[in-house]
Amino acid sequence: MSFLNEMLPETAEAFGQMRNSIFKDGFLDLKTKELIAIASSVLMRCQFCVDVHSQRAAAAGAAKEEIAEAISVAMFVAAGSQIGWTNVYGENVYDKIFEKDGEEEDCCCCCED
Repeated sequence: MSFLNEMLPETAEAFGQMRNSIFKDGFLDLKTKELIAIASSVLMRCQFCVDVHSQRAAAAGAAKEEIAEAISVAMFVAAGSQIGWTNVYGENVYDKIFEKDGEEEDCCCCCED
């Protein structure tokens, strides 16, 4: 984040202080926080973050299997979210797609011919 250090040093410092205030033992230990960070990084699709937090989790005592499980939890949440995100106008679009034949409704968007 060198650009922040150069252009917005107060912001860079505040970000570092936030990181330092979070990533220490508290109600959750550091290893658990790093595993949460790995799962969050997977969902945010930040390869750099996944790498950094995986290294930090390992340094905090996480086994490779724990890191793999954190990644799998994120994958499950991502997959499950694809089922529930489709509610449009109070109706699940998947339900509309798989209605019985002949029960089609007119489209009111760019899909119309």
